[in-house]
Amino acid sequence: MPDTVVQAAGCVLWRRAASGGIEVALVHRPKWSDWSWPKGKLERGETARAAALREVREETGHTCRLGAPLPTRRYVDRAGREKEVTYWVAESTGGTFTPSDEISALLWLPPDAARARLTYEGDRELLPPALAAIDAGQ
Repeated sequence: MPDTVVQAAGCVLWRRAASGGIEVALVHRPKWSDWSWPKGKLERGETARAAALREVREETGHTCRLGAPLPTRRYVDRAGREKEVTYWVAESTGGTFTPSDEISALLWLPPDAARARLTYEGDRELLPPALAAIDAGQ
């Protein structure tokens, strides 16, 4: 049933590295012991864009500028609910990470290292379109 689909939004957050390349941000969720992109459920009346910006800020401490939309991921979550996550590529505009009960660590990694660290194949599948959008200037 469509009304049972959990709506969420998130970003492939990136920044320019001192080395001249780029780094992407991964968050560690201790509850699930996984590494993923910053994302979360939409609040009542909230748009996906607003939720993506809010979740990045809450989970990473960073503000960001949304760029190109990325493929939407649809899967069954650990609670057995169908979940749909709308993603964007997003450039960090600054911030400072503070660990919380929900997010215990933030890692900025080059894309190849991030691909190896991500827990879920579906998350890894977002890297090529994100990198293409970054290369194209979003």
